[in-house]
Amino acid sequence: MQREVGTLPLAPALRARLAAAGFQTAQELLDTGPCGLSKEIGISREEALEALQVVRQECHGDTARTAVGSGATRKCTALELLEEEQTQGFIITFCSALDNILGGGVQLTKITEICGAPGVGKTQLCMQLAVDVQIPECFGGVAGEAVFIDTEGSFMVDRVVDIAAACVKHCHLIAEAQQEEDHGKALETFSVENILSHIYYFRCRDYTELLAQVYLLPEFLAEHSKVRLVVIDGIAFPFRHDFEDLALRTRLLNGLAQQLIITANEHRAAVVLTNQMTTRIGPNQSTLVPALGESWGHAATVRLIFHWDNTQRLATLYKSPSQKESTIAYEITPRGFRDVQPPAAPASTGGTELNPRKRPRTEEEKQQ
Repeated sequence: MQREVGTLPLAPALRARLAAAGFQTAQELLDTGPCGLSKEIGISREEALEALQVVRQECHGDTARTAVGSGATRKCTALELLEEEQTQGFIITFCSALDNILGGGVQLTKITEICGAPGVGKTQLCMQLAVDVQIPECFGGVAGEAVFIDTEGSFMVDRVVDIAAACVKHCHLIAEAQQEEDHGKALETFSVENILSHIYYFRCRDYTELLAQVYLLPEFLAEHSKVRLVVIDGIAFPFRHDFEDLALRTRLLNGLAQQLIITANEHRAAVVLTNQMTTRIGPNQSTLVPALGESWGHAATVRLIFHWDNTQRLATLYKSPSQKESTIAYEITPRGFRDVQPPAAPASTGGTELNPRKRPRTEEEKQQ
C-alpha cells in the first residue's frame, strides 16, 4: 500500500493537513489508526474514521486492479460457482427446524443477521454457534474457531460453559453409538476447556472501537486461519446513540458492511450479526422493524427475525437468496438453543379409557 497521500480521493484541505503532518503514504495513515490520526491533524474521530474508510477502500481497489492487470482475475462458470457453494459447509444450530429452513445451518461466506426484541434469544444463538463451529468434521462440523465481538456486554461465559458441556456430551454419545476410530481421536482434544480457548472475545464500547476492530479483523484472521465464525452481538447499539449526523452514520455503516462482506469471502467465514428492533409509526398503525433503516437491510445475505407468540419463541426466515420464507418454533434450554419438544404422552391406563367426567367405580360397586 505505497500509494501516495496526494493521490487519494480526499478533500484538498484534508490532504494538505496530512502532508503538513508528514504523512506520505496510505499505509502510514492505516498504521496510525483513527484515534492517532485525529490527534495528529486536529480532526474529529468521526472524520478520521471516514477518511480511513476511503483510504482502505482505495487500497483494496488498487490491489484488485493490480491482480486484473497481471492476468490473475478470477473467471469461472456458473457450474463452478454452484459446486463451490455446495462445498462451503454450514454451522449447525442444534435446532433442526432452524437448520432446515436455513438449508442446512448458518452458511460460511455469508452474512446472517438475527433481529429481535430483547430476551428473545439472539445472544443465546450466537453463543451456541461459537461452540458449534468447533465441532470436529467427523461429526459433521467445520472444526473452526470463533471471534465474538460484544457491544452490549451480553456475553456470559458461564452460559457458554453449559452449552459447550452439552455439545461435548452429545458428541460422546454419537461416538459410543457408532464406534468409529476417527470419532475417538477427535474427542481427545474436543473438551470444554479447548472450546473456550478458541473463542476470541472482544469488547467494543462505542462505534469507534467497533469500526476499528472490524477493520483490524483481516490481520487477526491472517494469524488465526481456522476462524470460521465472526459474531457481532449488537450491531445497532453503538450507532443508535449520540449520532446527530445521520448521513455520516449511513456512510460508516455502508463501509462496515463492505468490510464484513470482504472478510466473509476472503476468509471463508460466516458473519453473524444481531440487530435490535425499532418502532415504525405508520398512518394507521405502528409496526416493529429491524433497526438502522432500509439501506442497512441490504447488507445481510440472510435475515432472521425472532419474535414471540404469547410465551412461544418463533424464528422467521425473512430474507434468503435460496430458501423460502418460513417460521419455526424454538426454545432456550439449559443445554442451549434447541427444538421445541412435543408434550409428553399421557400415561398408559392398561387399555381402558377413563372418562374424566365420571367417578371411577369402587371394588364393591363392581361386585354388585
